[in-house]
Amino acid sequence: MTRPKELNPYLSPRAFYGAELRRLREGAKFSQDDLGAQVFVSGAYIGQFETAVRRPQLDISKMFDEIFGTGEHMQRLCKLANEAEPHPEYFAKAAELEEQAETISQYLPMVVPGLLQTEEYARGLIRAGLPFAPQTEIDRLVSGRIGRQSILQRPTPPIFWAVVHEAALRIPVSDGEVMARQLEHLLETARSHHRIELQVMPFSQGAFPLMNQNLKLMSFTNAPPVVYTETAHTGQLIDVLALVAEVQKSYDYVKAVALSPKASLKFIESLVKDYRNS
Repeated sequence: MTRPKELNPYLSPRAFYGAELRRLREGAKFSQDDLGAQVFVSGAYIGQFETAVRRPQLDISKMFDEIFGTGEHMQRLCKLANEAEPHPEYFAKAAELEEQAETISQYLPMVVPGLLQTEEYARGLIRAGLPFAPQTEIDRLVSGRIGRQSILQRPTPPIFWAVVHEAALRIPVSDGEVMARQLEHLLETARSHHRIELQVMPFSQGAFPLMNQNLKLMSFTNAPPVVYTETAHTGQLIDVLALVAEVQKSYDYVKAVALSPKASLKFIESLVKDYRNS
């Protein structure tokens, strides 16, 4: 069972939802396990709602309202929390799983991984992808992306392994100075975090498995692994174990034919010089 912790209910709509759920549960003298049994989930699952780890769900919120006799109170808070999420709706579940992952393995053909992006690079990338969006929307998405990086600052962060295609490092986002700082950030992060490995897939490799895929493999301590794939404006979680295993085989091949981590850092260093001298 997830033990209650002191959580500022005004930190975010999701935190307020969790605080309200805990207040109602304790007022009814239910344990997390008691409440979980009534909505067909575990007590730990309830604890993740209360500590703002898990995104509120409308169907379960409806059951909470029925149990506590609160009308549509929890349903309204659920909608508010989900509308205020810092990520696109299609990515919300993947972002939630990312926070719980023990290992994260990613391949990107055209961009730097979100967990390793600088704010100015992220802003340029998001603005390019949403040219007609209001500035407030861009700010929200940038904040959400940079906020995800906190998982790498934990005392025991997930093991993060990223393979990035050379194209992602050569396509200028914003300008050369922004790219130079982004690549310097990659170098600093890879060298200072022993649980982060970075490889570059060079143009010279030619064709290889997954070359046109933007994907992320996530494994967990007490849950089966999943794959997240993404294209413009949409994403998909894959949890069919046989398919996840096939993707893992392809990813292992990609790591084998990419530049080694040491050679990759030297390659990125050369690109920084190119951007600085251009």
